[in-house]
Amino acid sequence: MSDKVLVIISSSDREKAITGLMYATNALRYAWMNEVRVVVFGPSQQLALKDEEIQGYLKDLIDQGNTPATCKYIADEENMASDLSKLGLDVVYVGTLISDYIKAGYIPTVF
Repeated sequence: MSDKVLVIISSSDREKAITGLMYATNALRYAWMNEVRVVVFGPSQQLALKDEEIQGYLKDLIDQGNTPATCKYIADEENMASDLSKLGLDVVYVGTLISDYIKAGYIPTVF
């Protein structure tokens, strides 16, 4: 069984996004998994810019040495790449990134 998880936050539903971020944060903090990666993708990118609690979870992940990635294509299309970068997120093309994590044995979990 893999001890690596890829948490994909894609929902614009605040409660779903917080649940995923809470899991990722605690999986790192309490070493539930050896490796945790987080991708903020799609509608959740706008949510990350608007919601302070979500920003707090993202900051906590970054403080733990785990910088979440976010989709550059969507960020560019919606003119929010700079603001997402200011939150400390890596603004990259995530299609290949997600595929590479799955090929490397990460279990995708989508919120």
